[in-house]
Amino acid sequence: MGERQTVEGTVEHVIFRNEENGYTILNLVTEDGEAVTVVGCIPFAAAGEGMTVTGVWVEHPSYGRQMNAESVDRRMPESGDEIIAYLGSGVIKGIGPATAARLVERFGDDTLRVMEEEPERLKTVKGITAKRAVEISEAFRSLTGLRRVTEFLARYELPVNLAMQLYRAYGPEALPRLKDDPYLLTRPVYGVPFAAVDEIALSMGFEGDDPCRIGAALTYELEHNLGNGHVFLPRDKLLAATAALIGVEPEPLEIALDKLLSRGVLVQERVANVDACYLRRMHEAEVNVADKLRVLQKMPFDARANVNRVIDEIQVTQGITYAPAQRQAVELAAREGVLLLTGGPGTGKTTTVRAIVTLFGRMGLDVLLLAPTGRAAKRLGEVCGMDAQTIHRCLGMSFNELTGEVTFKKNEKEPLETDAVIVDEMSMVDLELMQALLCALRPGCRLVMVGDPDQLPSVGPGNVFGDLIRSETVPVAALHTVFRQAEQSAIIRNAHAVNEGRGPDLNNKQNDFFFLCRRSPDRLVQTVVELCRERLPRNMGIPTADIQVISPTRRGECGTVQLNRALQAALNPAAPGKRQKVWGDLTFREGDRVMQNRNNYDVIWEKDDGDVGAGIFNGDVGVIQEIDPSGELLTIRFDDRTATYTPDLLNQLDMAYAITVHKSQGSEYRAVVLSTAPAAPGLMVRGVLYTAITRARELLVLVGDDTVPGKMAADDRRQRRYSGLRRRLRQGGGQ
Repeated sequence: MGERQTVEGTVEHVIFRNEENGYTILNLVTEDGEAVTVVGCIPFAAAGEGMTVTGVWVEHPSYGRQMNAESVDRRMPESGDEIIAYLGSGVIKGIGPATAARLVERFGDDTLRVMEEEPERLKTVKGITAKRAVEISEAFRSLTGLRRVTEFLARYELPVNLAMQLYRAYGPEALPRLKDDPYLLTRPVYGVPFAAVDEIALSMGFEGDDPCRIGAALTYELEHNLGNGHVFLPRDKLLAATAALIGVEPEPLEIALDKLLSRGVLVQERVANVDACYLRRMHEAEVNVADKLRVLQKMPFDARANVNRVIDEIQVTQGITYAPAQRQAVELAAREGVLLLTGGPGTGKTTTVRAIVTLFGRMGLDVLLLAPTGRAAKRLGEVCGMDAQTIHRCLGMSFNELTGEVTFKKNEKEPLETDAVIVDEMSMVDLELMQALLCALRPGCRLVMVGDPDQLPSVGPGNVFGDLIRSETVPVAALHTVFRQAEQSAIIRNAHAVNEGRGPDLNNKQNDFFFLCRRSPDRLVQTVVELCRERLPRNMGIPTADIQVISPTRRGECGTVQLNRALQAALNPAAPGKRQKVWGDLTFREGDRVMQNRNNYDVIWEKDDGDVGAGIFNGDVGVIQEIDPSGELLTIRFDDRTATYTPDLLNQLDMAYAITVHKSQGSEYRAVVLSTAPAAPGLMVRGVLYTAITRARELLVLVGDDTVPGKMAADDRRQRRYSGLRRRLRQGGGQ
């Protein structure tokens, strides 16, 4: 990345414009006649307007040297020629070059002011009726309104692409709304950090105890803590955290909180001897999950069917004899409306799930297989010999950009047409996704939830799987015994050792588990690169594409950011004929392994069989197949789907040669190379190490400090998550 520079000039020509998000490529001509290509979020840019652009120079394969705009100061055209170029560019619907020339001939340099303030005068121009004059003025006012929102955001160095979102939500009222309450920018749909908005509001003259400020801070604390897994916060902790955030005395905070409660924005309820404060939607989610699970459990099932005889027949057909715990799990699945199936690696969960699927089929039930991630769904489908899909896709999840709400096509009004649902990797399912799934199940639909309770909990709020198990209100089939064949795997033995608080055996050089001591960060990174590029492909016959590097952390000399830089340089270096696209600190190349870092419900994909759909989700991993000659479109293959990414979507991609343990959840890899360098204390815990080890199917290589794995195994700190689901299930639902 080069140094930031500033250029000033007039827009000569707009090369490309995405009207949905404002992403634009344009030619700017400076005062001394130099032509500059500018790329960035510049909504409704048009020829003739003046701009001062600050950004970084990059080299584009087709357009050559161009500036990636970070901030843009825009000026409306002033001279007659500039106004003709501006209006004639088509920026205002209904005005072409000829009409633009007539307007300027009539009103001169005053044309734009007349269009905004005196639209009735426009009808004096030949060809413009009274109706058209009003339409032209309204279109121009909308455009200037959007520009003023853009200028407001730019003044405070906020992302300019927010202007499009705000204007779609509020129209001409966007700027007045922002000035009345800048704290609306802290809402999740806009995602501006509270501290940044607070600084802006205070500079605009808002008082420290302004009700807007206090109310926004209270809501922000609850939204922010969803990211820490908390469904609610105790009232005293919410007030204390908010006081620390904005430095306000307790009394106005109490008053503001009570107002939010009386308006129904927040909900307060007594949970386990604390006054629990919820965002309304989270309270509804928790109540719904408890109520709907209870309804599913109460459905009567025909106990006359000879389940034992069917299980005996399945054993004969499949040439297998189920262990007692496995057989009991299959019998429970036949009898119960809701079942939890738990177990660690090597305990026979997969065989049991396969048996339940077969049993349901013999009972004439239509079965749906689901998982939270694409990779987990793919693996579940393969082991059961039938299609499986992600929960998101099955429910038809979509995103409303105006409200920031996630909606689902499948719900109570249009439920899933199935008799039984089996969900794998349940530890990853958060409270809101669980609510969505349960809302889509018809009464009488059976639900089997499968998972390993010792893995990390969901990234989103709640601890659904753990709460269900600990509530003791839902039948649990727990598999504990490690099968003899699985016990031969050092990966599985070490996973169970870690789960029991013992460090993995780093000295036992078995063919599927190795430790390489590298305490120096430079040597660690170098060794990881050598393993992926040469040693494992050559010595173990495992291709680089089947190896996943994992680290507990993104940061530091051995975090995923640094590892990805080194791995990309070694595994996919720049080469003649290999196209690439520079984006911020990243350089995307054809052949790179990348990961989607947030849910995007609108990305269109196409399967090999021609099936078309939308939605690429957080954690989906793909390979860049092609970057088109202009460098503006990236074709990425995600398993069996291919999607095209425009430049405005590139901030949703990370390199994926190395990923964090949290991002690896729900996936299984043929070979895993795990960095065991010291990291932040919150990551140096048992759950992180256990989850990382259980990602490896055939081979696990630990590289790093030999003292770290033992310390991680010994530290069973689990962050407490505030959740009322367990208590709600025990007490009989919501209120």
